[in-house]
Amino acid sequence: MSSENSPIICVRCPRGCEIGFTLDEAGHVEAVEGNFCKLGKAHVEMERVDPRRTLTTTVRVQGGVHALVPVWTEEPLSKARVMELADLLRDRILAAPVALGDVVMEDALGLGIRVVTSGSVAAA
Repeated sequence: MSSENSPIICVRCPRGCEIGFTLDEAGHVEAVEGNFCKLGKAHVEMERVDPRRTLTTTVRVQGGVHALVPVWTEEPLSKARVMELADLLRDRILAAPVALGDVVMEDALGLGIRVVTSGSVAAA
């Protein structure tokens, strides 16, 4: 497959296939190669139009046995807004104890996406 397009790394599963693709005259994905499953073509199409990512990071904890707790977005958000949300979370401080699944933000950036903890921190 000859293509002038840069390959896209698929993040739909842990395999991380490097997918080459060609476009038809209308700019739609015509063919893909390098993917090991059917999700590859759909990922390339989405990545070209509306790239989305799940944000995983940490939030500070005050008064806990650990200083940080891991958090993640329950749904992917626009790749263009990931750093904006990361900046907001950098200023967030939770009070210990923190339980697995606690909601850190109910409606992150007004997108209807929840940020929740993916770990717990006991009080010191």
